[in-house]
Amino acid sequence: MKNKRSWLAAPYVVWMALFTVIPIVMMVVYAFTQEIVVDAETGEKAVRFTLNNFAQMGAYTVVFLRSFKLALIATAICLLIGYPISYWMAKEGAQFQKAAMALIMLPMWMNFLLRTYAWMSILENTGLLNRLFQAIGLIDLVNHLCGTELQYFPMINTQGAVVLGMVYNYLPFMILPIYSVIIKMDNSLLEAAQDLGANSALTFRKVILPLSLPGVLSGITMVFVPAVSTFAISRLLGGNNQTLLGNLIEMQFVGTAYNPHLGSAIAMVMMVVVVVCMYVMNRFGEGEEQAVML
Repeated sequence: MKNKRSWLAAPYVVWMALFTVIPIVMMVVYAFTQEIVVDAETGEKAVRFTLNNFAQMGAYTVVFLRSFKLALIATAICLLIGYPISYWMAKEGAQFQKAAMALIMLPMWMNFLLRTYAWMSILENTGLLNRLFQAIGLIDLVNHLCGTELQYFPMINTQGAVVLGMVYNYLPFMILPIYSVIIKMDNSLLEAAQDLGANSALTFRKVILPLSLPGVLSGITMVFVPAVSTFAISRLLGGNNQTLLGNLIEMQFVGTAYNPHLGSAIAMVMMVVVVVCMYVMNRFGEGEEQAVML
């Protein structure tokens, strides 16, 4: 029986080896190596071990800080919006939950790039929002009050547009884990807290919030990781002014500044930082669970 089960797992092992393990090994090798010209006449090159790829990353400190800042802001906004929605959904009837779930999942059925292109049409200088503001006289009112001569509100190619794109695309990844945890809570615990004299606010703070923390941590991880590594959202909604780590890595592999060794080093550092963040959050979640049980 064990042999049969091991054979069933063979396709998964092969898949993981081809598309996970081997790419990571290649990334590590590229990150710690560099090509040098051995013979100028023949153009012969050799590969040597070096740490210079990591030293070069100091020039991109601003990009690192910007990426983590925008990802943290987007994650915080998703949490502030997603937790109340998840709690509200869990407390409503089954029919409402199905309808709300369909509305949340509906945008996910459309291609990621199409959703982002739609926001470009909404936010650009001659887009839907600016035309609406012109139609209702909001831009003229701002010009009159502030003494400006705005023709439109600059919304595209800004950090706000990038954060908006992140929140819109990744909000379901915050709602679903929290909702799945809250919906499974034992109502007898809430009733016991109320019987002991706890009001709604105290019940939420002492019972509901700690018990829902695993869903919160899962949601934070599922939003933060793609947000910090995104390149499509920042390229389309941020333009050339809001380069993030994903764009920087992309440029090292397919851009004019072709340098796969530097790109691999940046990707490796970003991966390590993300893994450390996930480990810290998981440890924090375990500590909170133990505190609740005690």
